[in-house]
Amino acid sequence: MQQSVIATLIMIITGLTTWQGERSEEYKEKYLFWTDGILKYGERYRLFSHGMLHSGWIHYGFNMIALLSFGQLIELLYGKLFLLALYVLSLVGGGVYALYVHRNHGDYRAVGASGAVSGVLGASLLADPNGVISLILIPIEFKAWVFGMIYIILTIFALKRSIGNIGHSAHLGGTLAGMLIMLLWQPTILIDHPIITLLLLTPVLYFTVLIYRNPNVLLLDDYWGELFRWSGNLNAKDTPRSPENVDDVLDKINKKGIKSLTDREREILRRHMGE
Repeated sequence: MQQSVIATLIMIITGLTTWQGERSEEYKEKYLFWTDGILKYGERYRLFSHGMLHSGWIHYGFNMIALLSFGQLIELLYGKLFLLALYVLSLVGGGVYALYVHRNHGDYRAVGASGAVSGVLGASLLADPNGVISLILIPIEFKAWVFGMIYIILTIFALKRSIGNIGHSAHLGGTLAGMLIMLLWQPTILIDHPIITLLLLTPVLYFTVLIYRNPNVLLLDDYWGELFRWSGNLNAKDTPRSPENVDDVLDKINKKGIKSLTDREREILRRHMGE
């Protein structure tokens, strides 16, 4: 099968901007995803520009391999312009989703095209749900929709438990954006594959509603909100320490430096020093 033209161009352009970001920390800081930068300073371009940077060449390599793999199918079935639009909209969609999830984390920063690539993945899952996906490192083949279910569920649990220094929220938001774009473009998928579509969309939408109804879902490892019956008691020892606790602020300064503090945390520190 011929390689995707759009995916190849994206790979080249993103490689150049990633290279520039690796050379200049100032350049990376200017264009990465930063919650306060977007919400407080109105730098909305960050919702797109963060996807042109990566935290190293391994990060870049994994994203571009995935893009070339899944972008090939999308471009073949729907054309170059559709793949380009899908990539850009999924990148921004993943960024908006991450912004909502981290709206109270002013110092949250992230880079990478994972949201866009996840959108291309999500679209390809619905475009050919019964296709076969084989992994490079593990010699196992999956039906596309089975792989999608595993990917979505693992992403939700990784986001829930904040596993690794990875933007899991952008992965989830990008996947959701890609699937919704595909359904808008090809609504007959709902008729052709109703059960598979429901299986793929349900966990993402369910978790999104869950964190909308109760943001504490993201703060407590064993708490899944009102939509699940929770066996434990939600009390002070189970909840995270209050953000009003100056010890948390001092601990953050010790780990990340004073520049990492949000405006609210700086105010907590000022109040404490004035006592």
